[in-house]
Amino acid sequence: MNYGEEFGILGLEWARIHFVENEGMAFGFAFGGAKGKLFLSLFRIGAVTFIGLLLYRLFQSGQSLSLLISLGLIFAGAVGNIIDSAFYGMIFSESPYFGPVAEWFPEEGGYAPFLMGKVVDMLYFPLIDTHWPEWIPVLGGSRFQFFKPVFNLADTAITTGVISILLFHRSFFQDGSSILAKKQREEEE
Repeated sequence: MNYGEEFGILGLEWARIHFVENEGMAFGFAFGGAKGKLFLSLFRIGAVTFIGLLLYRLFQSGQSLSLLISLGLIFAGAVGNIIDSAFYGMIFSESPYFGPVAEWFPEEGGYAPFLMGKVVDMLYFPLIDTHWPEWIPVLGGSRFQFFKPVFNLADTAITTGVISILLFHRSFFQDGSSILAKKQREEEE
């Protein structure tokens, strides 16, 4: 697929595969050029390490399976985005907007070094695609789309995990640190 091309999932207009790449932050935001990209990659690695250790401790302390699954989704999604960012730029040539398809393992090497590649997004669900009524000030007549962001499976896993924790595991934030502290005390004894 060329950059920006799309097709309907099962022929649906509101569920699409749409190929784009982003710099690695939510909704394609860039963060401070090359130094920002490196910082973001290192931050992700640190966050994944923390979440992995937290998951291990929570598993050892006998936490609920649903909490472990929620954190596991966040962990897996973050690892997926790290892998994309780490290796995608080394494996493919640049994907031009209106050019040929990116080349797999180009002779001259990929477009970016380790940890500096882009993240591929492909899921697009424009559930509503219409225009604002003319009588609305400023916005009247302009296009309105809901849900506009293009995202990937890793983003879906992270979002699902976070929402699940916020909806069903709020008590963890109230007594979660005491659970880990209790486990620490038990290990020391």
